[in-house]
Amino acid sequence: MVNYPNGRKGPAASIRTVKTGAGRRGMELEKEISMTNEYYLSIDKAVIHKKPTPVTIVKVDYPMRSAAKITEAYFKLPSTTDYNGIYRSRYIDFEAKECHSITSFPTKSIHAHQINHLESVTRHGAIAFVIVRFTAFDETFYIVSSKMTDYIRTCGRSSIPYSWFKENGYRIPYSYVMPVDYLQIIDQLYFKEKQ
Repeated sequence: MVNYPNGRKGPAASIRTVKTGAGRRGMELEKEISMTNEYYLSIDKAVIHKKPTPVTIVKVDYPMRSAAKITEAYFKLPSTTDYNGIYRSRYIDFEAKECHSITSFPTKSIHAHQINHLESVTRHGAIAFVIVRFTAFDETFYIVSSKMTDYIRTCGRSSIPYSWFKENGYRIPYSYVMPVDYLQIIDQLYFKEKQ
């Protein structure tokens, strides 16, 4: 259980309420990654968080002195990727996307500034990747960022076929406690000799 400074309790109870099988298809990828990250944190395995989206506040109403309400705001700049943190002394940086198509993943889902960011952190030694969930198949893939960014830059297509993910990605198996256990894939790719 994580206790936050504002007194809010962490998600330990929600970890026990995850449905398995076909019933979990409605659960969003982001929620499952958050549950997994919170579990990693609770067992001191890794520290990985979702990055906040940068917002500029334009107008705030104060109905009471102790209660401010934001009534107008806009996104400052495009954010880089969704998540970052540290695992086994390595910087982790990744983007997560859901895809509802049964044939392909649209390349426009990964923006140019995100591709540039993933390439940049990879050059500097980060473990960078993209998690893509094909909701129709209830399959979640770990894709090394350089494979995906190279394909997007050279394919000349507006989408990446589902078959490409099966050939080039690593399927992340679902588990009750860690619905998106991507560190399992990182261990296989980067730390095999150290285990």
